Amino acid sequence: MRSESYFQEKDLWGFIHRSFTKSMGYTEEDLRKPVIGICNTFSELNKCHSHFNELADYVKRGVWQAGGVPMEFPTISIGEPYVKPTTMLLRNLMAMDTEEMMKGHPIDGVVLLGGCDKTVPAQLMAAASVNIPAIVLTGGPMLNGRLGGRSLGACTDCYGFTLEHKAGNITDGELAVAEDAICRSDGHCMVMGTASTMASIAEALGMALPGGAAIPAPDSRRRHLSERTGKQIVELVRRDIRPRDIMTAEAVENAITVTMASGGSTNAIIHLIAISQRLGRKLPLETFDAISRRTPFILNLRPSGKYQMEEYCEAGGVPALMKELEPLLHGGCLTVTGRTVTENLVQAATLDRDVIRSVAEPLESQGGFAVLRGNLAPDGALIKQTAVSAHLKQHTGRAVVFESPADLLLRIDDPELEVDEHSVLVLKNAGPKGAPAMPEIGQIPIPQKLLVRGIRDMVRISDARISGTSYGALIVHAAPEAAVGGTLALVQDGDEIELDIAARKLVLKVPDGELARRRALWKAPEPHYDRGYGLLFHMRVLQANLGCDFDFLLPAELRRELLDGPEAL
Repeated sequence: MRSESYFQEKDLWGFIHRSFTKSMGYTEEDLRKPVIGICNTFSELNKCHSHFNELADYVKRGVWQAGGVPMEFPTISIGEPYVKPTTMLLRNLMAMDTEEMMKGHPIDGVVLLGGCDKTVPAQLMAAASVNIPAIVLTGGPMLNGRLGGRSLGACTDCYGFTLEHKAGNITDGELAVAEDAICRSDGHCMVMGTASTMASIAEALGMALPGGAAIPAPDSRRRHLSERTGKQIVELVRRDIRPRDIMTAEAVENAITVTMASGGSTNAIIHLIAISQRLGRKLPLETFDAISRRTPFILNLRPSGKYQMEEYCEAGGVPALMKELEPLLHGGCLTVTGRTVTENLVQAATLDRDVIRSVAEPLESQGGFAVLRGNLAPDGALIKQTAVSAHLKQHTGRAVVFESPADLLLRIDDPELEVDEHSVLVLKNAGPKGAPAMPEIGQIPIPQKLLVRGIRDMVRISDARISGTSYGALIVHAAPEAAVGGTLALVQDGDEIELDIAARKLVLKVPDGELARRRALWKAPEPHYDRGYGLLFHMRVLQANLGCDFDFLLPAELRRELLDGPEAL
């Protein structure tokens, strides 16, 4: 075990390690047991993790019971509602923090406590890089919000309430009542947003115990899950089962299949690419599109369906969904249970057919995402096709262009804005380098003059991201982004743009010669940072189709394969 090299050494450093550790109350007997790190991302600036200290106590109970020694340690914690300009700026920093804490300490295995959107992918990226025995424990979703007999979901209804308030349909007082009703408990967003999507992915990858993703945060079964997780990490250490034994190419395909069937968050694509690349494997967008085409959408959850995570838990959770998808999965993949996917699913069953449909009777024949190609996004763009209004799935309209997020805020509600419901709203310079750090502002607001006329969806295009709780005809992750000279940077007011989701087509209908003329006049925007971590991010972040990781964090062989020039050295 790794800890033996710290605590069983006979030299000066062995003496120091034992002496300092015993001063905290550990005994000689303790120091001969597996040492289990508990990566606790509790923070009062992260609402989704506010209950993690209790979960950590239950994990410790399980570790002690299994014959290990738990030692809790912190890393940075990034809460989606609080961090500006965006948590995406800090996902890589959290991954680096977690990696170095795992590598630098005398731990034989680690329990990764995550939940909010970027925390689970950051931890999985670190686990892939360090490759010591690891298991993920997510914090669970909130209970459903309730107001007037109606179930509410964060943040899908956050968008809905503020939109109707902007349209003048609800008062300030009614908005305040909704604010108090929507978040009723500890936990992350209770729709199939990014947090729920990543919790489901951790389970589908085999890195979390089956059934855990959907258990509500305040449910006593999450305490039981935490204790079982503590026991299981000791077993993983004893059997030397490591993340790279589990997160194989086939396991990643399983995770993509579950995400497509769930109508999960578009953010999952960026995170799965980053995780896969940490494992030394390319994961092209075509893989996602191919799996989406063959995977039916069967999970009736908001924002693409009717129900929320609480009902998903009651219907059987991720194991029930995977049981329905079993013919489409790689059943031989190893998981943190020490058993295969097929073995884990023997007892799984769907308990509510309106929440989890069968493959034979899906909500839609294809999965949640479509990867769009064309001259406007030669390296790809994404759309959550399950959340698009039917009349906009094939659409041609004239561009109304905003040069930056600041320009958008300044002009979107201008009564003089030349826009109608057929227009295509285009936001530039909101990508990894441009915004900075690709914030979740791709759900471009409907102009107020159209809202009051009852318009609730339009085609919108950006190089930004969207929350997994978003809905509408939102084309995001356009690559290359505008800030590095992607075609998006060249779009002008009045240009015709064609969207055809079925054909996977996104085309700027401007002649090549005119685009070349515009490109010759284009100038890159100034970086937002001139020092510190922000400058490092700007200099080394990869584009969305390459996972927005830092180039220098990729394995050397993959870095040489993916990148050209001095960055590959």
